[in-house]
Amino acid sequence: MAALLASAHAFGQDAERGRQIYETHCLACHYERIHKRDPSRSLIRSFAGLRIEVASRADLTRQRFSVEDLDDIAEYLNRSHYRLEK
Repeated sequence: MAALLASAHAFGQDAERGRQIYETHCLACHYERIHKRDPSRSLIRSFAGLRIEVASRADLTRQRFSVEDLDDIAEYLNRSHYRLEK
């Protein structure tokens, strides 16, 4: 799935929907502060990398997320924290 997300073009992501999904399924284990650490310590260097990381973390939840869900979460995180170029 990560390869699919890395190669897919990101069109029409919905950051608000991504925020809702993130707050519902991700915050229980993955607290907001993790995204506010020193950027030099972050493993995320590109939007494609962010999408891959979102997909691999989503697998840990044992929830079934669509590609659209993962794109929306990545869009939310990018707009709210990372501000990476697409």
